[in-house]
Amino acid sequence: MNDTINLDKIFFENNDINKIDAEKIVSDSLAGAEDGELYMQSSENESFSFDDGKLKLANSNKNIGFGLRSLSGEVVGYAHASEISKKALERAGKTVRDVISKDHREIDISPNKTNRKYYNSNNPIGGIAFDKKIKILQDINEYARSINNKVEQVSINLASSWEAIRILRADGEMLDDIRPLVRLGVNIAVKENNKMETGSYGSGGRHDYDIILNEKNWKFHVDEALKQALIMLEAKPAPAGEMNVVLGPGWPGILLHEAIGHGLEGDFNRKKTSVFSHLMGEKVATDGVTVVDDGTLNAKRGSLSIDDEGTPTEKTVLIDNGKLVGYMHDRLNARLMGTKSTGNGRRQSYAHQPMPRMRNTIMVSGDKDPSEILESTKTGIYAKSFAGGQVDITNGKFVFSANEAYKIENGKITTPVKGATLIGSGFEVLKKVSMIGNNMELDPGIGTCGKNGQGVPVGVGQPTLKIEGLTVGGTETK
Repeated sequence: MNDTINLDKIFFENNDINKIDAEKIVSDSLAGAEDGELYMQSSENESFSFDDGKLKLANSNKNIGFGLRSLSGEVVGYAHASEISKKALERAGKTVRDVISKDHREIDISPNKTNRKYYNSNNPIGGIAFDKKIKILQDINEYARSINNKVEQVSINLASSWEAIRILRADGEMLDDIRPLVRLGVNIAVKENNKMETGSYGSGGRHDYDIILNEKNWKFHVDEALKQALIMLEAKPAPAGEMNVVLGPGWPGILLHEAIGHGLEGDFNRKKTSVFSHLMGEKVATDGVTVVDDGTLNAKRGSLSIDDEGTPTEKTVLIDNGKLVGYMHDRLNARLMGTKSTGNGRRQSYAHQPMPRMRNTIMVSGDKDPSEILESTKTGIYAKSFAGGQVDITNGKFVFSANEAYKIENGKITTPVKGATLIGSGFEVLKKVSMIGNNMELDPGIGTCGKNGQGVPVGVGQPTLKIEGLTVGGTETK
């Protein structure tokens, strides 16, 4: 646990600075500002790529650095360095010191402390020997090639990171967090009669390697990736037009994340660039639609004990029974909008400034059995998994490509289809949800969200959903 790891040693004793000097420099640098902090980060990362039966890549690195930020109004001073030393921190202090509140308001109060931890502090990188990791990758490759003679190519990616962060504020308040993260991905290509298709499956979270490198688990990865690839060999061109669409549980929540979640981040709404601006308290979805952003789920990819400003994370309700009730805030946007941070201030690393970002964004379960939802759909598309898409935050319009989808005929899932693209507006889709399943699932732990050039790990989740009259772009010819 955290108390067995000496962060004083990591950030001070091993570097050319002591805690007293750091506290004084931060206090002096932020004097007269409305908010700010020193964010220190020490991280270790490793990644492996196993392809064509060979280890193609094995990387590992360690990084340490800090970012010093001062804020007043919308003005931000930010300086960072890839070392932690007294000289580097003094230089940074000179850079941010000119950010002074015009009305001489004192610095914002520190976040409340929390003793809640949603993951352990073990470093996954050292948990399993290097040779054993390579042997497991070899075993995955051999198993995948042995179970079906149509397997043409197997690609495996394994990655982990371990981060220790310390946040020091002008009043001397210090907040710490230690964050593990692992991920395993398997991609399989199959070939039949000169036709090639691929399937993939991945998982991960804030835990040790033991879970994802368990033999039962990695075999499940292979089986799922192979099943998807074989199904796509039989897939027919997707139909096109406006039709009913049923989204499967779990990973299809990425559509919710992209088409709706980003529009509920505080900065877009403060700047009035989101389609959801000016709609607080208004009905934005059908009855029964409740959406939350939850940073408190145990060991999930998007979970955090504290965000990157030191605010404890929480379960933030965004849409409650169809009504817009909340946005996701960091400290800057919360202060400027006259509210409080929801613990959504996130940054990619010490070299980046925090901004409002999602954690685990979820539509909660409804009361319909998934079989009832399918039976009510005479014709349409069932989308089980998505490959990716594009969204315009200002109007909520999106285009998403399904990498596993099926026709629905007479209330049953039938022919697999490929080339299905879902086209619409997140703002309008919320109003077209007609049935909500009772089977909410979280994605297996594979999401990375990009915003303003920064990537952070996130989670998504949803139950089975029926959407009435969604536009589907397909390649079927009649």
